[in-house]
Amino acid sequence: MTDLSKYRNIGIFAHVDAGKTTTTERILKLTGKIHKAGETHDGESTTDFMDQEKERGITIQSAATTCFWKDHRLNIIDTPGHVDFTVEVYRSLKVLDGGVGVFCGSGGVEPQSETNWRYANESEVARIIFINKLDRVGADFLRVVGQVEDILAAKPLVMVLPIGAEDEFTGIVDLLTRKAHVWPDPSNPYEFEIRDVPEDMVDQVEEWREKLIETAVEQDDDLMEAYLEGEEPSIDDIKRCIRKGTIALDFFPTYCGSAFKDKGVQLVLDAIVDFLPDPTQVDAQELMSEEGEPTGEVAKVDASEPFRALAFKIMDDRYGALTFVRVYSGKINKGDTILNSFTGKTERVGRMVEMHANDRNEIGSAQAGDIFAIVGMKNVQTGHTLCSTNHPCTLEPMVFPEPVISIAVAPKDKSSVEKMSIAIGKMVAEDPSFQVETDEDSGETILKGMGELHLDIKVDILKRTYGVELEVGAPQVAYRETITQQVEDSYTHKKQSGGSGQFGKIDYRIKPGEPGSGFAFTSTVVGGNVPKEFFPAIEKGFQSMMEEGPIAGFPVLDIEVELFDGGFHAVDSSAIAFEIAAKGAYRQSMPKASPQLIEPIMSVDVFTPEDHVGDVIGDLNRRRGMIKDQMSGPTGVRIKAEVPLAEMFGYIGHLRTMTSGRGQFSMSFAHYLPCPQSVSDAVVEAEKERQAKKAS
Repeated sequence: MTDLSKYRNIGIFAHVDAGKTTTTERILKLTGKIHKAGETHDGESTTDFMDQEKERGITIQSAATTCFWKDHRLNIIDTPGHVDFTVEVYRSLKVLDGGVGVFCGSGGVEPQSETNWRYANESEVARIIFINKLDRVGADFLRVVGQVEDILAAKPLVMVLPIGAEDEFTGIVDLLTRKAHVWPDPSNPYEFEIRDVPEDMVDQVEEWREKLIETAVEQDDDLMEAYLEGEEPSIDDIKRCIRKGTIALDFFPTYCGSAFKDKGVQLVLDAIVDFLPDPTQVDAQELMSEEGEPTGEVAKVDASEPFRALAFKIMDDRYGALTFVRVYSGKINKGDTILNSFTGKTERVGRMVEMHANDRNEIGSAQAGDIFAIVGMKNVQTGHTLCSTNHPCTLEPMVFPEPVISIAVAPKDKSSVEKMSIAIGKMVAEDPSFQVETDEDSGETILKGMGELHLDIKVDILKRTYGVELEVGAPQVAYRETITQQVEDSYTHKKQSGGSGQFGKIDYRIKPGEPGSGFAFTSTVVGGNVPKEFFPAIEKGFQSMMEEGPIAGFPVLDIEVELFDGGFHAVDSSAIAFEIAAKGAYRQSMPKASPQLIEPIMSVDVFTPEDHVGDVIGDLNRRRGMIKDQMSGPTGVRIKAEVPLAEMFGYIGHLRTMTSGRGQFSMSFAHYLPCPQSVSDAVVEAEKERQAKKAS
């Protein structure tokens, strides 16, 4: 029986280029999992194994691996930092118990670190902080600690202090033990010596050690009382308090080093074991009813309970489809039959594997707390619950953001048509934020995603991994329509032909809803003028028309329909008659409600060196952007703005040109806002031309 207290399910997450993948590599090297650490910039890291990842030096999909440190089993997921792939971070955090947030010693708290930190807060994941790259120019440990407090509103608990900085970074002082870990030979980073604290740092170490102990003992009243009376707690007691506070999210133990030079990673591994929770110490997953409401029951982390697990990632590779699974309770053996509660179908578990990036070891069983993969499952998708056939249940599902950008693609030749549809099917199963639809009129295939880079990489995978030659159209913005005025109206659907006729009369108001509210239907009919059993048909009629707005045929957002009166016929009224009446009412009244076109607005976070700030702000203003905030840092300025997506295509190229290649930016969907009239007219005109082309 495995001892769950020796398990740590952790994720490593950060901004692009803060060094998460390199940190993962060093962890694998130190734990003996690999013998030579690969470098991201050489395209050789273990967890970045896709061609697209190697070339771009970024992580695109989260990779899972397992290693051991001090008798503890670490299941580690290395997640992407780029904003287009935050869905990977979100779904990884969902199944993890703890995390390591990596920050760059010179870049500090960067845009994507904020997004990932917010996701981790929402998922209530305990974290330790690793401030990396302290050997870089401009690196400053205590400045980044300050940014964690100011920008993330988090409480870093400083556990170590660096000896020197930039080129002079030679070691780390462990505040608890008052010992310095020093690397005397730069060419051999695995050999370090433990020495006394350098004389010029003694006062600083004592000051920070006192802060550390004061914060820690707040977790235990007895220790606090003794400490106030002058009695210093033992190191074991302090560690116990730090563990308690870390799991309660009261503070985040903070370490530093240089993963690339192998400095400081051992202390992070010790901290993972000492302070991050095991699977039994986090809140158990709630069980949901079929309607998606909490039942009050939880999936208890215990191997003797019924089997309950969440499929959190699908990955296709040369051996077939892999379904990554986190087991919350019970155990599973090779050959078992399990139920997918989403589809209601059972599947037999064939091969089970423990993953090491894209290598695998076969295993015969897994239990509560494990993360592993099942080979060859047929109908499982991300977010589905897998459970024992005798105890069906549903775990809280995952919610994924809606795509904001689309491109049309067409295969160049006939041989690619079938290849493309098979490949796209696999890719959609792997990535829930990537969607595909076929335009019924033109027959075009439309790919939808979270940003230009996201779709760029999908097209690249289609071309190289699946050998599909494509023609790619210009990116399209997901415009929507809404209304600005309330309309009160009446509509009667009447049809008399031989036999029974159709009759349905509705009196209704259509009014603008709150932003983000979608579609709402209410009924205030009194006296039974429209019988209750027809309300669902009326709602269905209105809702089915929301896909096509009155201006240019874009889907409609945020309207409320209130049914307040109507009439029916004892013989001729039916659900279908009222549904047709609702559809006719929509067509009749929507154009009267002052419809307008709305466009997706993106939260844009730009980093630029100081001497280019004016150019960058001027450029954002030209793109109809609203500047929200501006913050100076040691290496440049961060500008936060809201900009229409339509104006952001190709932005990275412009930004690099303006800033001599030093600018960076990230963006994520914020909300919809009305288009200016000139933009609206141009979009409507372009849409009319597109429809005319299809018709011809």
